[in-house]
Amino acid sequence: MSLSSLTISEAGKKLRAKEISSADLVQACIDRIEKVDGAINAVVYKNFDRALEEAKKTKIDTKSSPLAGIPYLTKDVYSEHGVPTTACSNILRNKTYAPAFDATTIKRLKNVGAISIGKVNTDEFTMGASTETSCYGVTKNPWDITRVAGGSSGGSAAAVAADECIFSLGTDTGGSIRQPAGFVGCTGIRPTYGRTSRYGVMSMASSLDTIGPLAKNVEDLALVMEAISGHDTFDGTTSKEAVPAYSKTLSKGIKGLTVGLPKEYFIKGIDPEVEAAVREAVKVFESLGAKVKEVTLPHTKYAVATYYILSPSEVSSNMARYDGIRFGHTVEKPANLIDYYERVRSEGFGKEVKRRIMIGTYALSAGYFDAYYRQAQKVRTLIAQDFTKAFKDVDMIVSPVSPTPAFTIGAHANDPVAMYLEDVFTIPQVMAGIPALAVPCGFSKNTLPIALQIAGPQWSEELLFQAGYAYEQATDWHTKKPSL
Repeated sequence: MSLSSLTISEAGKKLRAKEISSADLVQACIDRIEKVDGAINAVVYKNFDRALEEAKKTKIDTKSSPLAGIPYLTKDVYSEHGVPTTACSNILRNKTYAPAFDATTIKRLKNVGAISIGKVNTDEFTMGASTETSCYGVTKNPWDITRVAGGSSGGSAAAVAADECIFSLGTDTGGSIRQPAGFVGCTGIRPTYGRTSRYGVMSMASSLDTIGPLAKNVEDLALVMEAISGHDTFDGTTSKEAVPAYSKTLSKGIKGLTVGLPKEYFIKGIDPEVEAAVREAVKVFESLGAKVKEVTLPHTKYAVATYYILSPSEVSSNMARYDGIRFGHTVEKPANLIDYYERVRSEGFGKEVKRRIMIGTYALSAGYFDAYYRQAQKVRTLIAQDFTKAFKDVDMIVSPVSPTPAFTIGAHANDPVAMYLEDVFTIPQVMAGIPALAVPCGFSKNTLPIALQIAGPQWSEELLFQAGYAYEQATDWHTKKPSL
């Protein structure tokens, strides 16, 4: 077994026992990337030399952080000092942009001794559900390379599933951690909005974006979340809510808790194998001592439409900074300043980014703001209220992550609305700002992973980890590996 297939917990034990060194672990991940990444296209920038230097300097003892010496990969929207960061967009790739600072999350991981070994693929500026909008090309699913790995954190998820790293960092705006984690059979969490800092992470939709880890099991997620969570003076949206020791309470179990099953999530069009796998997982929760109760989230049907007004509106604002003046793509001999702007953005941005900028600009324009944006904000409140009401009767809500297993590459290439509907089960939690965890719960007849989503009230990450951990202890879906 390759060292790169170890979990954080397993690798940490070997490091502290001096059975292996951090350099051994980093080299194992490098070797794995060189061996298999040509098939899946997850890694877009290799930081191998610097990573090995850092690993050789790393001193680990019994007092070290569980993440000391652990190699990870980072979604290509996190600022990392001196490392090219492109958001997988030609507007930054065509004229290399290397940040002069670290994102808060990168800084916190450095402080505990974790080692960044490179950047991974994403949809352009995280806009997409399949990594098909990346300027580097699509990331392929390690279980079936004719299918997508999901998005926008498809590179982050595929890298974990393919054992190219021990864990990875992603971002989740409309499901971009949970959906790819579900498609490739790893675990991932969207934290409560404000639980982790977004400072230094390129924004898509500022009121919806969250950042979080993807890993090989729930225990690993808990360990990373302990290191990266908490208030940040550089990010005014972060909370001063205390960060629990998530990894210390994993084994508390779920006996006596009530699990909600939303009737709106088992809809016409859901793949029968997905529904069967999730309902079977619910039976496991019952066997662990939990009670199951049907709940209703009546405004779920409006979530996708609401998201695709609010999110593009914020996109249109956030993308305005990429004008080719301060950084990024440039053009030669413009006729005037307007011509310069038009050519920079036309050449630099891909179709999906342009589409969302135009939708957002329209929704925010005079005469349409009240009809679209303001109404969408009202519906967002109603969706959040649905969850608040449901959590008065249940402790957590269990549902599918996606209506189908991973779809084939190109399946939605000419139908952006069909692509948007892939997020139907992951967007409602975004509207409410609540945390949600994706955990593997089965496979389709085509050997494609199926995942379970566990959502809870704000700041309930500790509870979600306990539920996910209990489920993992009772099953072995999370241990399955693709053949590459």
